Formats: sequence, structure tokens, C-alpha cells
Amino acid sequence: MKYLIVFLIVIIQLSYAQGEKQIHFVVESDNVPKDSSIYITGNHVSLGNWQADVVNLEKFEGNKWEITLSLPSGFHLEYKFTLGNWKNEALDKNGSIPGNNVLDVVNDTTIYVNVNSWANKEKRVIEGQVTGTVEYYRDFKGEGIKNRDIVVWLPPHYYENIYEHYPVLYMQDGQNIFDPETSAFGTDWQMDEAADTLIKKHLIKPIVIVGIYNTPDRSSEYAVNDTGYAYMNFIVHNLKPFIDSVYRTFPDRENTATGGSSLAGLISFMLVWEHPDVFSIAACLSPAFKVERYDFVTPLEQYSGAKKQIKLYIDNGGIGIDTLLQYGVGKMISVLEEKGYTEGKDLYYFKDPSAGHSEKFWAKRIWRPLIFMFGNKDSKKLLK
Repeated sequence: MKYLIVFLIVIIQLSYAQGEKQIHFVVESDNVPKDSSIYITGNHVSLGNWQADVVNLEKFEGNKWEITLSLPSGFHLEYKFTLGNWKNEALDKNGSIPGNNVLDVVNDTTIYVNVNSWANKEKRVIEGQVTGTVEYYRDFKGEGIKNRDIVVWLPPHYYENIYEHYPVLYMQDGQNIFDPETSAFGTDWQMDEAADTLIKKHLIKPIVIVGIYNTPDRSSEYAVNDTGYAYMNFIVHNLKPFIDSVYRTFPDRENTATGGSSLAGLISFMLVWEHPDVFSIAACLSPAFKVERYDFVTPLEQYSGAKKQIKLYIDNGGIGIDTLLQYGVGKMISVLEEKGYTEGKDLYYFKDPSAGHSEKFWAKRIWRPLIFMFGNKDSKKLLK
């Protein structure tokens, strides 16, 4: 019988004081293929920030694998186990892909996990498909950052309407937005379906969407540091000129937008803020504005220059990780309002209390930022 059972055993009862806690994971599995390793991944840099092949466990006697990680006290941990690929993640007792395992980090803890079933490509449940025309550019280079793939989604009849030009939306985490096969968790944002439907219903302008794949350095590339600024420079000085040279775009700032979720929501905000001459608008879904070591609220509080002529869409859910991000979201909106940004004009905020922190939930509300960024006067009434 296939099963996945998680038992939590507290080995040292400690106080609730702040500091690092030692979380020891022990995984037992009789079905690990020869020459394979077990990996842990989750919503913290020490777990690879959801990269499936970054943090591997050490094999001990027999069928046992172990690792000990230091995590901040009070952190809400979400995690999974894989064989180094999301197509080979641990299954639940029904042989299905489970939700995230969760742990509120309070004490030094040992977590025992028994995995008797791993997914494979044939068993993996894929939700959705690619809709429309997409074109790929592999191993695109940038200075100071890792090479990455780029995917471009074209609006309906792009190649038939040879005299038409289009606004462009640059999206972070590009492998997760169109194709469920490349999406980390088997569910994509369904941006292709959403944009295709909104365009055909004349609710938004026809647009080109550029998906920028992330890399194992995602947590640094989407942060307020040298790597993050190198990533932004790559988009501004390398990728955008390339896209404008290959496709029929409107290259001006008014027709150039960016977006992303979580840390990608943070870097999208930074892009429009640091490069308002290039971008005029950003969509930040479940953004990590101020949490743990990430903070772009403080730089805005300290900003004393003229108001930047940009527009911002911000949203978040009310479950799991999004509850931890709520403080930063609230602080950012307050600071923006102090700087002169007005709700309903150049600032839009939406909260879905029933939404969690995943592609499944971002897909359900992606129509909102698309209309905010590219909608007409009538369609924007749907946002109220």
C-alpha cells in the first residue's frame, strides 16, 4: 500500500525566543532508483526556494536519508521531497501529488517521513495546455547572472496582422506562466488562456508576453542586492532591445509592463521603480516586499525625490505564506499612499482571503492585473 506519513517528534522543548532552530529530516524509502538522490525543497533559501534539485539529503544505512537545516524561529515552513525533478516528487498514500507539508518552526525538531511512491513523467497529473503561439530562445545570456531560457507568447493573428504593433509584458518565473509541463508544480498561471480570452472579448489590448525563466539563483536575482540589479540590467539592456528588434512592439515606457509573484513580485516592483523611463506599470502578486532578509519598503520610505509616474497593481491571498507577506504588503501600500499614489488611479490593491500562495491561485486572478495594465475604460469597471 502506497503511503506518505509524516510524524513530528519534538526532541528538545525550547522557549519561543527568536533564533535559529535545528530541523532534522529523516526520510525512509524503499523505492529510490539506483544512483538517485532524495532532495528537499521549500519556501526558504536553505531549502532551495522551491528549486527541485538544489538541496539533497545524505544517504545513511539501508533506505534512510537525512539532513539537518537551520531555520528561523517562528517561520512558517512549507516543503516537499523530490528525486531532483518535479516530475519525480513524493506522492501521497493515494499515489497522487499532495499539497505542501507544513511546519511552524518553534523548537528543534525531528521530522520522520516514509515515502513508498514517487511520481514519474507518465503518472504526473498535468493541468492545462499551451494556448496560442509561443516561441523560445534558449540559453539567453546576461552579464553577472546565469543564462536562462526565454519564452514569447504572441497575440492572436500576430503574423497575419503584419502592420500591427503591440505593448509588451515582461513576466518573471517564465517557465510557470504558460506551460504546465515546464511549471514547477504541474500547474501554470494560464496567462496564455487568460490573455487570449480577454483579447478576443476586447477587454484588453492585444499584447506580447515575454516569460523570463528563473534559475537556481532565483532568491538572489529577485532581491535587493548586486545580483538583483544585474538581473534588472539584463532585462533593460539586453532582453528588451532584443525583443523590440525581433517583434513588432511599441518600445516606449507607456507600452512596457512587468510582473511576477512572491519574490518575482518584489523584483517587478523594483524594475518599474528603478527604471521608470523603461517601464510604466508593474503587477505584483503576493509580493515579498518586506519579509526576512528581503526589504524594499525601507528604500521607499527613505526616498525623497519627485513622485515617479508609474502605476502599480498589488494583490495577495489570506492563506499560508501570504499571511506572512501581509505585513510587507500593508506597509508598502501605506508608504505609496504617503508618496502620493492614489487607490483607483495609479494604485490598485486586491485581496482574496481564500487564496494561497501558488500558481493555482494566481491563475484564478491573473485577469485582474491584465485588465489593470492593458484594459479599456469599460473593462476596468470589472475591477471594482
